[in-house]
Amino acid sequence: MKSPFLTFLMPMATLLLGFLSALLLPAPSFGLTLARRLVDTFHLEDIGQLYTLVFCLWFLVLGAVEYYVIRFIYLRFIRP
Repeated sequence: MKSPFLTFLMPMATLLLGFLSALLLPAPSFGLTLARRLVDTFHLEDIGQLYTLVFCLWFLVLGAVEYYVIRFIYLRFIRP
C-alpha cells in the first residue's frame, strides 16, 4: 500500500518541478512558418496563444519526468 505522503506528494511535486523547469530548461521554439501553420491548424487566435499552450504542456511534461526520476532515485537508493 502506498503511503499517504507519496500520494499527496505526486501532484504537488509535478507542479513544482514544472515551474522550476520554466526557470532552468529552454522550451521548444518553432520557426515562423511552422508556428503560423500550427495556429491555422488548431484555429488559435495568434502565435502568443500557441506558445502559451506549448509552454504549459512542455513544463508539465518536464515536471512529471523530473518527478519520476527523483522518485526512482529516492525509492531505489535513499529509502531504507
